[in-house]
Amino acid sequence: MAKIVADQLVEMLVEAGVKRVYAVTGDSLNFFNEAIRKDGRIKWIHVRHEEVGAYAAAAEAELDGIACCAGSCGPGHVHLINGMYDAHRSHVPLIVIASTINTPEMGMGYFQETNTIKLFDDCSCYNQLITTAEQAPRIIQTAIQHAIGQKGVAVIGLPGDVSEMKAEESIVSTQLFHVNPVIRPSDDELDVLAKVINSSKCVTVFCGIGASGAHAEVVQLSQKILAPVGYSFRGKMGIQHDNPYEIGMTGLLGQAAAYQSMHESDLILLLGTDFPYDKFLPTDNKIIQIDTAVERLGRRAKLEMGLCGDIKHTLQALLPLLEQKEDASFLEAQLKIYEKVKDNMRSFMEEKGGEDTIQPEYLAHCINELATDSGIFTVDTGMTCVWGARFITGTGKRQMLGSFNHGSMANAMPMAIGAALSHPERQVIALCGDGGLSMLLGDLATINQYQLPIKIIVFNNRALGMVKLEMEVAGLPDNETDMVNPDFAAIAQAMGFKGINVRKPEEVRNAVEFALSHPGPILLNVFTNPNALAMPPKVDFDQMVGMAKSMSKLMLGGKMQEVIDTIKSNYKHLKEL
Repeated sequence: MAKIVADQLVEMLVEAGVKRVYAVTGDSLNFFNEAIRKDGRIKWIHVRHEEVGAYAAAAEAELDGIACCAGSCGPGHVHLINGMYDAHRSHVPLIVIASTINTPEMGMGYFQETNTIKLFDDCSCYNQLITTAEQAPRIIQTAIQHAIGQKGVAVIGLPGDVSEMKAEESIVSTQLFHVNPVIRPSDDELDVLAKVINSSKCVTVFCGIGASGAHAEVVQLSQKILAPVGYSFRGKMGIQHDNPYEIGMTGLLGQAAAYQSMHESDLILLLGTDFPYDKFLPTDNKIIQIDTAVERLGRRAKLEMGLCGDIKHTLQALLPLLEQKEDASFLEAQLKIYEKVKDNMRSFMEEKGGEDTIQPEYLAHCINELATDSGIFTVDTGMTCVWGARFITGTGKRQMLGSFNHGSMANAMPMAIGAALSHPERQVIALCGDGGLSMLLGDLATINQYQLPIKIIVFNNRALGMVKLEMEVAGLPDNETDMVNPDFAAIAQAMGFKGINVRKPEEVRNAVEFALSHPGPILLNVFTNPNALAMPPKVDFDQMVGMAKSMSKLMLGGKMQEVIDTIKSNYKHLKEL
């Protein structure tokens, strides 16, 4: 039988390194599905919702450098969008196959018709529709090259009738080019950079995910210029471990040490970070930013210098130009502050809570202690993200995935699916909020269908916790943030795998230990304290006034007990102010 376009697409995806396609099959995808079945080198993963497929593929792409998901015409396209936005904003190489209605029906308002160019244009780096067999190999190759080269989402629109056309050989390249250039500032720029650093007394280094591959060089830099090292959430796993100069995170999820160090510095070096929370950055200090993406330079802060370079290669060229600093007083002062922060954190871990009000800090601490050194953690957006950021520590082998740029709920469980399928040899732990898990409950069935040994741990606080906090600091009484949840453990059992409810703090450690050693999928439904708050590293006076106002409004509305519970649960934060 002659090769068709769908066969050609599968061959080129295999060549690119794609191992799985996450999708819900049907209509316009059927010939693509059949081509995958016949070829045998790619596994079709039958998710229950295309959004889950996009998130799972995004996780695999971040871990392994390439992945693929697909959606059939109309609703299948729309369901993909949230996960596509997340992948694109996280800069991971994702191929999306958007199969469409047959070409003769386009523009006629046909059943399930969507305009893929308009629909996907804002969440992709490449987005084209194949309309002839001659176009197919060139568009496929170009799409994959864009995804790899620009680290983004590339969309291949594939009409159902085109997918079954006889394949045509391409007259241009169809192989993929994986390039590995050395990118660093010019010698003249490095000389100026070295002079600025050498003349600065107090320097703080702040690293993002772009510095993750330069751990050794960052430590060498800090040692030479006696600079403390802070990091973003995405940079944490690559920078925190085996780093005697680390002072933690700043931003909404961070603590005071990195915030204070940056504000007391003469010079701040932003390495491989597009840190979005500009209110946490100082305005009167010298700031130098280094990134491979020139368009990101200076958009978060006023810069003394903005330089283009890969952090590893840039630091390797810079280090010989730097003088060894002798005065360690600034570094020692910041490390002392960080020790106090860690002491406070330890006190949070020791407070276990009560029945149905288990302290989430204690739960996260138990997970951190009992998980393997090479585990993959996925975290939902919201309060669960806070506990993951603060209490899951880097080892050099662990990785943490989340919707850190797009900020979507419900990402943790789907991302765990992609992580577990692509790395069956590693422990995968999904830290889920009850709100996030509720959104995409159906794909617990996918976990059971493929018997993925994911450990789902639900921080069940019966509320949209982060939204509740946002409302309270704005001076508003929380409204419609409470959640009447189903029994998540019973749902897991109904889906076909083990589910356990954990209501008492004395049950937590044994339950986590059991879950992590369980050979198959398991869900722990842990009833955490709904009034547990997370303080940012800097609390504005307006925020304190807002919180006081919201508490007053709750009391006037007859919710005195909620106010008392909130105060009792969070008195420990007073020592941070």
